[in-house]
Amino acid sequence: MKFTTAYSGGRLTVYLCGELDHHGAREAVRGISDAIDGFLPRDLVLDMSELTFMDSSGIAVIVKINRKLGSCGGRMLIENPAPQPLKVLDAAGVDRLVPIFAKGEVTT
Repeated sequence: MKFTTAYSGGRLTVYLCGELDHHGAREAVRGISDAIDGFLPRDLVLDMSELTFMDSSGIAVIVKINRKLGSCGGRMLIENPAPQPLKVLDAAGVDRLVPIFAKGEVTT
């Protein structure tokens, strides 16, 4: 699993790529947490358009990062989930915790 980040105007966007499973989850939490600490964003957007696979470890990443952001007064959004990760997100009811948007819907 790889990811890149972009920061602008208080929003940190994390672009996830590849597979988010138990092998990549620890690295993802560590890397995204470091980015949050470095940028102190108001909003964090997880862009999942290039994420080809996600299992329950990905849900754990979302919960941990959302908790960290919430403790700092920030909010997290998920954008562009590919079909397989979207099925996992839907099955887990993640949308009750973190809003999920299709491409281009996140504007504020």
